[in-house]
Amino acid sequence: MRVCVIGAGLSGLAVARTLAERGIDFVCVEKAPDVGGIWRQPESGERGPGYVSLHLNTAKDLTGYQGFPMPDDYPLYPRHSDVAAYLRGFARWAGVLDRIELGTEAVSVSRDASGTWTVVTRAAGQAETSRRFEHVIVASGHHSQPALPDPLPPGSETFAGTILHSLDYRHGSDFTGQRVVVVGLGASAVDIAADLSRHAARTVLSVRRGLHIVPKQLFGLSLDEIADAPWWNDMTLEEQRRFVEQALLVARGRLSDYGLPEPDHRIFSSAVTISDEILSRIRHGAVTPRPAIASFEGDRAVFTDGSSEPVDAVVYCTGFRLDFPFLPDGGPLAPDGTVELYRRVVAPGQAGLYFVGLVRPVGAITRLVEAQAQWITGIIEGGVALPSPQEMRREITAYLDGIEQRYGRTQGASIQVDVRPYLAELRQVLTV
Repeated sequence: MRVCVIGAGLSGLAVARTLAERGIDFVCVEKAPDVGGIWRQPESGERGPGYVSLHLNTAKDLTGYQGFPMPDDYPLYPRHSDVAAYLRGFARWAGVLDRIELGTEAVSVSRDASGTWTVVTRAAGQAETSRRFEHVIVASGHHSQPALPDPLPPGSETFAGTILHSLDYRHGSDFTGQRVVVVGLGASAVDIAADLSRHAARTVLSVRRGLHIVPKQLFGLSLDEIADAPWWNDMTLEEQRRFVEQALLVARGRLSDYGLPEPDHRIFSSAVTISDEILSRIRHGAVTPRPAIASFEGDRAVFTDGSSEPVDAVVYCTGFRLDFPFLPDGGPLAPDGTVELYRRVVAPGQAGLYFVGLVRPVGAITRLVEAQAQWITGIIEGGVALPSPQEMRREITAYLDGIEQRYGRTQGASIQVDVRPYLAELRQVLTV
């Protein structure tokens, strides 16, 4: 068979659709019992990064697939179950369901001297199966391995309460009447803190470093609609920063007014946190900001400002580690954890291995993964040529140097992209 696609979430389904439309023989393996990735997990009760209060942070019109828009009766920001139903409907509409092997995990992927890829898979309750492919497309996402502080604060091992990662959080009702500390200020942290505040006896948001908190809309426009607008993309980065910083000052004032630390960086120098709720919940006294946890003493959390309070549970919303256990030598990850992919897709020196969706845009990802799928399909068909591995590595070095100047060289920053410029870049290489 020509192609193996790993993963049937939003990205994997985009790939499956493109391959099917172009008549390319493929199989897609998905370890979950249904398509939809993180969007189907909350309703299924499975462990994963999705939680019951999860909604889209991007507008439905820009998050839907080309030619298959989200239903008119969906709200602007649909909840997880709506998105999961939409993805199932898309898979049926695209005619790819019979090419997806559900409940099938990719165990290992390796390339032999002839350039052929061997993919070993295992379906539930069955023996491993080995198959050979010309190409492998990894679309398995990057929210599977929880990242906890290493080490955890002193006293964690004897803490009388419960310590968990957001990967194991499902609903605030599981903590009814409890005193809970949420650690972090990213998207999951503010969502979970807002959700908990409606059930827990006390909700504390422990923040080590300030981040820019941005509402889902500015001037009546969704953030991804702004990011897609020509007038926005005609601005320089400095002009964009000044525009948003002034808009935020008018819309919500300073974060220090809410008891949160001010960011130590300009906006767009780190991932922003999108939330319409968290600042309101703080203003209403439902969520109490605190600095980082310094240590645990019995049933108490001690914070870096010297204050302490009794706590029943701590939810660490500290992100995820990129991890591809089925790939040799860490796959696209450098020793420092940064992602090294040509145009954020192709692994240099590993002909036939591609990655889709391994990007973090400020805005909807769907058009990006569709363009990635089209480019990969062109490569497979032979109509699109790739440069030499040396040229690819030069492009990667230049990209990471630019990332370091803007964001710092971290694992998460290495997958950051701006929607319009990256989309234009992919469309340009489609013609090369």
